[in-house]
Amino acid sequence: MTTQTYDAIIIGSGAGGSAVAYALVNAGKRVLMLEKGGQLPRDGSTLDVQRVFNQAEFKSKETWQDNRHSSFVPEEFYNVGGKTKWYGAALLRFSPHEFESDAAFQCLGWPIAYADLAPYYDQAEALLAVKHFANEPQLQTLIDRIVKSDANWQPQALPLGLKQEILQQPDEAKHFDGFASPGGYKGDAEENLLAPLLGTDRFTLHTQKEVTGLLAAEQSSLKITGVRCADGSSYRAPHVILAAGAMSSPRLLQDHLAQTGLDQTWPSAPLVGANFKLHINSALLAFSPFVNRDMLRKTAIIFNKNFPHSTVQCLGWLDGEILATQLPEFVPHFVANAMGRRAYGFFITTEDGSSVENRVVSGTESGQRPLLDYSLERIPASVAEHQALLKAFKRSLLRSGLLGTSRPMGLTGTAHALGSMVTGTNPETSVVDAKGRVHGFDGLYVADGSILPRSSRENPALTIYAWGLRLGVHLANKPREAA
Repeated sequence: MTTQTYDAIIIGSGAGGSAVAYALVNAGKRVLMLEKGGQLPRDGSTLDVQRVFNQAEFKSKETWQDNRHSSFVPEEFYNVGGKTKWYGAALLRFSPHEFESDAAFQCLGWPIAYADLAPYYDQAEALLAVKHFANEPQLQTLIDRIVKSDANWQPQALPLGLKQEILQQPDEAKHFDGFASPGGYKGDAEENLLAPLLGTDRFTLHTQKEVTGLLAAEQSSLKITGVRCADGSSYRAPHVILAAGAMSSPRLLQDHLAQTGLDQTWPSAPLVGANFKLHINSALLAFSPFVNRDMLRKTAIIFNKNFPHSTVQCLGWLDGEILATQLPEFVPHFVANAMGRRAYGFFITTEDGSSVENRVVSGTESGQRPLLDYSLERIPASVAEHQALLKAFKRSLLRSGLLGTSRPMGLTGTAHALGSMVTGTNPETSVVDAKGRVHGFDGLYVADGSILPRSSRENPALTIYAWGLRLGVHLANKPREAA
């Protein structure tokens, strides 16, 4: 009989997986983490606009298809730390009401309340050193004008996982939003959660390890005992935690269901991959007659009571080089540079409601590419609010002396992919229970954004960290023999 080496296997090293690992290892458990990608370089290449944006050197090359059979490459990243290495470090809590259902907006409710997650929000904020930065002069002047144009705009300081020292490093300060920090100035899953674990023999991280399947006990396909990898290796543990992200985790479970026949008998099978969300996001550029000399820029978020499911978030540094990556090739560099010096960037976000038809479909068993079947036509209330918000904000910008133009992010913009295995109490309407266990399964849990019933109007990262910490505490206190 093989000796059990690990208490838990975690698939993926992003926010949720790293949070579970942190909680388990600090509780004395032995953890194996399997990451499909490798370590990012520390040579400054992850701050290079051409390599990050134009060449997409660090992004996954996996091709998907949409519901019209068109091919696209989503913005997924397979590296230690996952997408947290590339996020803009905006770390906001969901509001208490965003744990409740909202039928008019097709929003599902959580099986837990805000209070259940609050202590883990506290812990995540401490681990990631979340803080506020003062608005720089030109941004503050613009915000004052926007509020003067319409008092319904309510700006707040944006909670950021950035070190104060980043302000003394202009190259890092200008390239943290959408870039990976080689100097460690950004709070992310690798720097703040995994790095402290690497010095203990209770934590093992294997990189370049793609998990391709789940292993089950001979007597029951509902009892998960380990994983198998693309290189032929396999590992076993009493707890297996899916944390590969909302685009990948449901595909692993779908493949297991298809291979074992559970797709025909397990009550939650139709919900695996369903209710997928990614926010309705638009990038808005506003151009001023004056040069924008602010550096950090991404320090404020703006709410409006007339758009309760939406926010306007300031973006980080923009210049001609960054702007040119989004402009047609025929636009001369001097034009891009002139525009970039006068540009303000905003990220317009609206919560997308849930539809069981919006889903991730694996394709492995049929030999097809993975499918993202997502249509805005299925969530009309979300679309209406987003369009109204864009119109209202552009109007306020114009009154403030800036001309705004926007572009939808579309299906490739999967930075906020979530909701493809929602948590709930009923196995016929959800996939994961309130403690993170997949309904009806023994030994299988989900730690990533797949479980989020609602996308909310805020960035989901902090909530995923908090969920992962909560799951880790639960598993640490769970008797080993009951796994």
